Amino acid sequence: MGFIKAFTGAVGGTFADQWKDFFVPRRDITPTAAVFEAVQQGTNAGRGSNTRGSENIITNGSRIVVPEGMALITLQDGELTGCIAEAGGFIYASDDINSKSLFAGDGIVASIITQSFERFKFGGQPGSQQLAFYVNLKEIPNNRFGTQSEIYWDDAYLGAQVGAITRGTYTVKIIDPIVFVKNYLPAKYLMRNAPLFDFGDMDNDAVEQLFTEVVSVLAPAFAHYTNDPNKENRISNLQKDTLGLAKSLSQVVEDEYRWKSNRGLIIEKVALMGIEYDEDTRALLSDVKKADALSGARGNSFMQQSMARGMQSAGENGGGMGMAMMGFGANAAGNMAGNMQQTEGTPQSQFIQSQAAQNQAMQQQMQQQAQQPVQNTEEDPYEKLARLKKLLDSGVITQEDFDAVKKQTLGV
Repeated sequence: MGFIKAFTGAVGGTFADQWKDFFVPRRDITPTAAVFEAVQQGTNAGRGSNTRGSENIITNGSRIVVPEGMALITLQDGELTGCIAEAGGFIYASDDINSKSLFAGDGIVASIITQSFERFKFGGQPGSQQLAFYVNLKEIPNNRFGTQSEIYWDDAYLGAQVGAITRGTYTVKIIDPIVFVKNYLPAKYLMRNAPLFDFGDMDNDAVEQLFTEVVSVLAPAFAHYTNDPNKENRISNLQKDTLGLAKSLSQVVEDEYRWKSNRGLIIEKVALMGIEYDEDTRALLSDVKKADALSGARGNSFMQQSMARGMQSAGENGGGMGMAMMGFGANAAGNMAGNMQQTEGTPQSQFIQSQAAQNQAMQQQMQQQAQQPVQNTEEDPYEKLARLKKLLDSGVITQEDFDAVKKQTLGV
């Protein structure tokens, strides 16, 4: 049979205080402990004490307390005989026809546990002695991960492969204690006087396996997050969107290793403690920041100010060449301002293409000016060539432009 419900809520009510001895979780559990045995708690003049160490055998009439956020399972010869997933006090009674094998509580977890119990329940009549274990259903924190070398993934926004070294933590949650115990928990944690199954124990092979699986899917998880077309996620959001990244990581882990369906586990939250991009990725991100800064009204204002300063400088040089540069600056400013309006809100690749088109237009303007006859014949040709050489060195004009004006000026 199973259990009879005696009271609900935490220990402390009048009826609960009348219990002389009962089973509770062991005292030395940690926040990262997942499965641990029930131990007998006795009363001595109102003061609690453990009377039988870690022995976790319950018999007919045993009274058991299930705290909030925990489930209790009973086993006989390795087979599941009962499960309680709601808080309260219960009495084990294998010989009472009114007792139940399953108390699943409310909510989504209740339906999951009910389905799993029907799948794995004990086929015979439960005996008078059962092993009792608690399963932690709360978020289990501080599960660390990290990469020793770069991981790479294709990023749709940047239009390139990016790489990074990363480290952080994640929380896991056991949503199906029956599946977790039956399918994943090693047998040594389901015996009398069994050790704690602790996610913080890196000497635990089962925990080490989970760590390895998480690290192995970090790259596809990052790609899943940054390439989501519904969210338009950027790589820079990875560190601040803990829930969004957790959903992506949990989904990829489920796709690759079936954590939820085969192990009763999910990843609840992820926190990146650090992410260090490789040199090429940092350069791409820098270009994106510049493209963002030069888009929209801010970019138009910046370009107009730059062109105005350029025209003023060209005009102060005097002579025909200075006036030619003034004309060039005015035309280029108009062209570039128009192009900047077209690039507002576009990705980095379109911005770079528009810049290339603008540079080509500037070169054509310089070539046209260089082919026109020299207006100021009184200017010293060597001074003019020296001024042009400065423009050539600063990248304002090309070598072809310089050579064409040089031939015209020297008459060669």
